[in-house]
Amino acid sequence: MINEQLLHPGSIVVIGGSNNVHKPGGAIVRNLLNGDYQGDLRIVNPKEDTIQGIKAFHDVKDIPQTDLAILVVAAKYCPDYVDYLCAEKGVRAFVIISAGFGEETKAGAGLEQRILDTCEKYEAALIGPNCIGLLNRNHHSVFTLPIPNLDPKGADFISGSGATAVFILESAVAKGLKFNSVWSIGNGKQIGIEDVLQYMDEHFNPETDSMVKLLYVENIANPDKLLYYASRLIRKGCRIAAIKAGSSESGSRAASSHTGALASSDAAVEALFRKAGIVRCFSREELTTVGCIFTLPPLKGKNFAIVTHAGGPGVMLTDALSKGGLNVPKIESPVADELKTKLFPGSSVANPIDFLATGTPEQLGQVIDYCEHKFDQIDAIAVIYGTPGLTQLYEAYDVLDQKIRECKKPIFPILPSLHTAGPEVEEFLKKGHVNFSDEVTLATALSQIMKTPQASPFEVELYGVDITRLHQIISGIHQEGYISPDLVRQILSCAGIPLVPELVSASKDELIAFAEKTGYPVVAKVVGPVHKSDVGGVTLNIRTAEHLALEFDRMMQIPDATGVMVQKMLKGTELFIGAKYEERFGHVVLCGLGGIFVEVLKDVSSGLAPLSYAEAYSMIHSLRGYKIIKGTRGQKGLNEQKYAEIIVRLSTLLRFATEIKEIDINPLLADDQNVIAVDARIRIG
Repeated sequence: MINEQLLHPGSIVVIGGSNNVHKPGGAIVRNLLNGDYQGDLRIVNPKEDTIQGIKAFHDVKDIPQTDLAILVVAAKYCPDYVDYLCAEKGVRAFVIISAGFGEETKAGAGLEQRILDTCEKYEAALIGPNCIGLLNRNHHSVFTLPIPNLDPKGADFISGSGATAVFILESAVAKGLKFNSVWSIGNGKQIGIEDVLQYMDEHFNPETDSMVKLLYVENIANPDKLLYYASRLIRKGCRIAAIKAGSSESGSRAASSHTGALASSDAAVEALFRKAGIVRCFSREELTTVGCIFTLPPLKGKNFAIVTHAGGPGVMLTDALSKGGLNVPKIESPVADELKTKLFPGSSVANPIDFLATGTPEQLGQVIDYCEHKFDQIDAIAVIYGTPGLTQLYEAYDVLDQKIRECKKPIFPILPSLHTAGPEVEEFLKKGHVNFSDEVTLATALSQIMKTPQASPFEVELYGVDITRLHQIISGIHQEGYISPDLVRQILSCAGIPLVPELVSASKDELIAFAEKTGYPVVAKVVGPVHKSDVGGVTLNIRTAEHLALEFDRMMQIPDATGVMVQKMLKGTELFIGAKYEERFGHVVLCGLGGIFVEVLKDVSSGLAPLSYAEAYSMIHSLRGYKIIKGTRGQKGLNEQKYAEIIVRLSTLLRFATEIKEIDINPLLADDQNVIAVDARIRIG
């Protein structure tokens, strides 16, 4: 319930404000005063007459009507203050800094609920409790430092952790990243990260609002809401990056399939972010680096020119960009030879363009001009320019400042000498620029941005999936657990997924007749045990009726065997598709190479059902083993289009079948013509 009183309060009261700026109550007042708050500031402190130059009220009953209250008192007093301020003083927004609520005890949770009930009754906004506050261009209602440079086009930052927000701000300020607002939601009792995104989306103005949103998330309370509003903002031109902490722990239920083992809560987060178009980050440095990249003109290609007067960092950046799927193309042409004549002997223009430690600011400008105007294959320019402490860099950084303003191609300044050239770097940042002091961190962040897909459409297409038949089949299943192979085939056929010819039977004669009809060789698999290969329940390359009869007799002796499945034996590369239903998220769909790749290397990619074709292709392309699918060393590639089609169709089917808790299709056999499901399991719950 974000309102005007929270964002643009005409008056603020700090309950618990003090003269001690080393305590939250004093620090809040200091930051409000230093931030030049333009409204009426009131402070309640029963023991002080003056707080930091402002006359204090000894009793909350003496204050005039007020818009926003900031509470910095013990948790046990907060509910009574909220009750009184809402009822008697017209307060309609609260920032509660105090801790000791639901994050600590059951009694604290009761206090928190009382506060929420009052706020809901009076339609008052509530930030916190247990937070560092709210910072925007109207009021600095936080007790922490640093206070970053505030700018309408700076980033909006929303954090589920106060301390982490401070550390992220420290990282950002050092890089020159500006902010428009900082939201520390604390316990998020009323306003969570999803609610802030909703407000930003519903009140979005492309002319005045920030286009960059950074998130630090500890708990995704409402995945659908986060997905909906984040992707809407991204479609409007915003760029969003996020850290999701605390997602490494696997589900508590013992996994009984590949999908169960692989589809952790982290896979659900990964899938959600991919679907929304959110760039996922894994550290403070990465998040703030991505935020800085978002402030530059967007990349329109993958080819970088590296301009440097230090060879080693240029090589490291080349390696890191190449590893991340970006290019540092060799520059060879008469124009390159022309540039070389303008540089000192020994310079290299091959890319990296190394104009030596003795290179001048004028030469730096000339190299950038050639990259901008004459090297057409170059899409972006990275400039590495530091100092061993022998010269000052003001003139060189002035040239860099000028070129960043003039050039249409994005220029990434990498100024590593934060100690020996600290004043020069600071002056450069004051001109409105950002700095990437570490070239490898920059390359890692760039690769994360480049591999993040666009936000997916909300519309669900059926792609020919027979939903009516699917519901008929599932409604006839009255027992939880893994279902029979026949039912698995019926369900997969509803999605139009190609299936290898097979027959399940407890009759030896029926199976031999089927094998004779489809043609040898065939595969025999025991039906009943979940892990067939672990109990010797799979035999390949059966070429005669006699061999099939022997295998049938042996498999029927395996404990829990209820029959034998015989399939036409096919050749091809093994692929894998699986899905697991995650509470609140829906179905997390996994794809990857089958066999050892899924079992040992865990080379899988995740997406959130339902998936579009663009999402399916993005998942396939992000696999480490994608070169095998594409074709390598003279071998034909696999039919990528049919693989993507199966992923899309399965995800669409799952969208309408929440009863399916796990599904494994492993393997699918693929060649350049076909992709066919050979073995599958479905668990109903």
